[in-house]
Formats: sequence, C-alpha cells, structure tokens
Amino acid sequence: MRATTGTSPRIGVWMIGARGSVATAATAGAAAIAAGSASSDGCVTDLPPFRDASLPALADLVFGGHDIVSVELTARAGQLAAAGVLPAALLDGVRGALEAADREIRDGSQWPGEPQAEAAARFAADIVSFRERHALEQVVVVNVSSTEPLPDPDPAFLDLTALEEVLATSTDLLPPSSLYAYAAFRAGCAYVNFTPSAGASLPALEQLARACGVPHAGRDGKTGETLVKSALAPMFTQRALRLRSWSGTNLLGGGDGATLQDPEAARSKTESKQRSLEETVGHPVQGQVHIDNVPEMGEWKTAWDHISFEGFLGVRMSLQFTWQGCDSALAAPLVLDLVRLAAHGRRRGDRGALSALGFFFKDPAGSREHNLTLQYEALTAWANAPVPATSGSPR
Repeated sequence: MRATTGTSPRIGVWMIGARGSVATAATAGAAAIAAGSASSDGCVTDLPPFRDASLPALADLVFGGHDIVSVELTARAGQLAAAGVLPAALLDGVRGALEAADREIRDGSQWPGEPQAEAAARFAADIVSFRERHALEQVVVVNVSSTEPLPDPDPAFLDLTALEEVLATSTDLLPPSSLYAYAAFRAGCAYVNFTPSAGASLPALEQLARACGVPHAGRDGKTGETLVKSALAPMFTQRALRLRSWSGTNLLGGGDGATLQDPEAARSKTESKQRSLEETVGHPVQGQVHIDNVPEMGEWKTAWDHISFEGFLGVRMSLQFTWQGCDSALAAPLVLDLVRLAAHGRRRGDRGALSALGFFFKDPAGSREHNLTLQYEALTAWANAPVPATSGSPR
C-alpha cells in the first residue's frame, strides 16, 4: 500500500454498522497495514494495475460511523481474535486506531415517531461534523450492517420529489440502508452498499445521487460462492458446454447466519446469486441456493455446490466444489478497496452508479455484466483513465 506523504488529503470512512465484524476487521486491518505490521494480501487495489491510479493511501483514512450497539471496537476486535479472524499479535498495535474510531461512532437509531426526513438530516449532520472536525477532503459512507428484507414497491421510490414529500411525514417508508444512502447523498458523500439490502438501488435515490454530484456502488459484496460462480460460469459458455443445473448450500454462523434465517432477509441474496448466474450464461438454469444458519461456525462459512452440464453429443457431466472461508476476512479488504475507489470516483467527478466497481458485487449497480474477467478489465481501465479536466474538489 502506498504510504501517506504527510501532506496527502485525508479521506473519511463512515461505516454503517461500525461495530460489526466487517467494520472492525477493516478498521484494524487498515491500521496494521499502514503501520507495516501486516501485509496487504486480499486488497485488490494493491495489485500492480492500480499502483499508478493515485488512489488514497490506507494511512490517510479516518474511521467513524453509525451503529445501534454499544460494544467497543477494542472488545469486538478481541472477540474476532479469539475466533481466529484477527491475529492476536496485532491487537496491541492497532488499539489506538480502534479507540480513535470508536470515539467517532454515533447512535444510528431512528427515534420513535421521528419522520425519516428528520432522521436523515440528523445522520447527515453527524457525517458533515465528522468531515469538518477532521478537515477531511471527503467522506465515503459504507453500509456493512445486517441484511434487511427488501421493501415492498412504492410509487415514491420512482421519483425524488415524491420520495421527499413522503419522507417529511413517514416514519418507515425507507429501509435503514436506503435512509442512510439518502443521508449520505445529502451530505455530499459517495455511498457503498456492501450488503444485499436495497441501499441506493431505488430510482429516486439514483436521481438524488446525480443531483448531488456523488457516486455510489453496490450491492452485496462478492466474497465466496458467487465469486467462484462468476469465475467458473464463463468457462462453460466459452467452451460451448451447456449448463443444466447449479445448486448450492451455504452454511454460516455469526450475525449473518442469524439474520439470514429470516426468509425475507435471505431472499435478496439468493435471488442475486441466481440472477448473476443466468445473466452470465444467457439462459435459465435449474437449481436452488440454500442458506442455513449454523451458529457454532461463528465467523466462518462453507459453500457446497453441485453443477451438471452436457457437452459433445449430449454427454452428461458434473462438477462439485467446496468453498470454506472467513467471511469478515474476505470482506474487510474489499471494503478498503471500495473506499479508495469510491473516493477516486468522487475526485473524478463521477456521479450516480459506478458500474466499473461491479467486480466487487453480486448485484452490481449500473451493470448486468457478471463475468469476473470482464469486470476486472473494466475496473482497471476505469481506475487508470485520465481524470476529467472538469472534475473539482469533492467538498
């Protein structure tokens, strides 16, 4: 990772779900890498194609956020170390960074009876205060909170003027992820939705992002089974092998496992997994994706997939694979990548959905491309493209 020069503009990272596993791992990891006590393995933006892209350095990131829980980051980091997610030897070296980030975490609750317009204004004020107190060039807001059920369709989601009229009195129209996206845009900030929740995917919020001149990216970080799918599925189409079925079972614990027990919360994730597969191969594929909560697995997850296909003269064949990983350790470096890239997009003057960041997501905003190789090519081309002469200060 590029070291700070001491005069580089600093970038704020405002996490929604700032005391969760992914946020804690990202905050601790950024501090450890910047201090030289850990490698940047897992960070895409430290690969050679990005080294000339003038991305913000990890040492220039300042962390804060919203949450509804009170567990301190140092305690959460201790829990992650006990679970094998964070190396215990790193904890002393990152304690100061975790304590500093913890002091910047604000209450993310919507108050009883509070109109959502007022809640959004309060959240936006927290972000603006953070930016001003630390003299930050800009702030990137990242949603790493628990997955929510997708909202029922509403006409107000289609038009910004209609949405704002309803928000003035409604207490529950927008799901939290979308309310935070609204607040981020009103605060002049880029927004990244790393979860399957609705976030900025509503058309009215796309209109707001463009009106405010800020970019956004999402949704649902691609860290495990779907990452393998987006690499493997093009192989079948490129070799003219007809994919017949693809079924998977995902076992996970921790907060995600508990949240995804709710079928409505799990629906957006399972739908995006299947949609990405069918859009890659160009035809419907039989099979189902199951997500099962196994609490004793904690921060770890396992995916088992069975694939059937046919080749020359209709001969039937199959492939199976097992993926085992630590979800927080897979997600945290991608969050840091996305912060650096979203800040880069804000500097470039990009607004609305950043389709070039689809490489990181199961359900990429502004794009229907799911081929991992093509996504990577689009990402590197965008990151290294000349900055438009008309772009100005993010503030």
